[in-house]
Amino acid sequence: MRSSELKVGVRSDYYTYQPSATASKIYLYPIAVGYFYYEPGYYLRRNSYDSFLLMHVAEGSLKLKFEGITAVAAKNQFILLDCYRPHEYGNDDAAQICWLHFDGLIARNYYDLITSAHGNIISSENSQVILDAMSEILRVYRDSSPVKESVVSGHVTQALTELLNTRSDSGNKISHSRVIDNSLAYINEHFRESLSLEDIAGNANLSPYHFSRIFTAETGYTPHQYLIATRINSAKFQLQIAGGLPVKEIAFSTGFNSVSSFCSTFKKWEGLTPSEYRSKSLANG
Repeated sequence: MRSSELKVGVRSDYYTYQPSATASKIYLYPIAVGYFYYEPGYYLRRNSYDSFLLMHVAEGSLKLKFEGITAVAAKNQFILLDCYRPHEYGNDDAAQICWLHFDGLIARNYYDLITSAHGNIISSENSQVILDAMSEILRVYRDSSPVKESVVSGHVTQALTELLNTRSDSGNKISHSRVIDNSLAYINEHFRESLSLEDIAGNANLSPYHFSRIFTAETGYTPHQYLIATRINSAKFQLQIAGGLPVKEIAFSTGFNSVSSFCSTFKKWEGLTPSEYRSKSLANG
C-alpha cells in the first residue's frame, strides 16, 4: 500500500494485518509494517495508537519527543516506543525508516525490560539480526505470501530478544542504573521530609510516569513503596533502642505526617503496632 501522508515519499510502502484470535492470545504479532522515505520536514504527533513501535533508521536521523525526553536517533540506531502514550517524531533532512507496529500478550513485558535497560533509542551490535527479522516480516507482506502467524511471531520475538540482549552504546541512552542509584541516595537523604513522586522524579530530571516505570523495573519497588520501606526501616531501628524516643516522636522523625498514619502503616508492613514491635524487640534483646 502507498501512503498519502504528507512528506512521505512515493516509494514508501506499508501493510496492515489483523491477527487471528489465537495469535492475539498467544503470540507477539505485527499490526502494521513498512519502509518509509521521509522528505525533509516530516513530523508526526499522536496521542495514542494502540501498539508498540520498533523503528530502524536506515538513512538520515529522526528526532523523538516522548515522556519528557527529547533525543535524536542517528543512522543504524533503533527506536522503541509505547504508542499507547503520546509521542512525537520527525526529521529536518531526508530519512529512511523501516518500521514495525506490534502488540501481543507479552509485548509490554518486552518493552519495559528493553527500555529499562537501554532507553528508547538503542545502538546494537546485533543490528543486522534485528533488521533481518524486520525485513523478513516486511517481505512476507510485500510478496503477498501466505502468513504463517507462528513464523511471523518468531521474527518479532527474535528482533525484541536481540534488542533485550544487546550491549547498547547509544550516546542518547539515559543510564538508568545511574539515575536509580542517585534516586535511592536522594530518598535515603530526604525520607524524613514530605517527599512526593514529583519531587523524586524531578530530582532525576524525568517525568513521573517514566521515572516510576524505570524505578520499578530496576528495584522491584514503586518509588512510594521504597520511600515507605525506608521510613519503616528507620523507625524499626529507633524502636529497638532501649530508652529511645516515644512513638510519637519516631513517627514525625521518620517522615510520617501523623501518629495514626505511622501506626497503621507500620502494622500493615510489620504485622505489629510500633509499641508491640518495641516490646517484642526489647524482650528478645
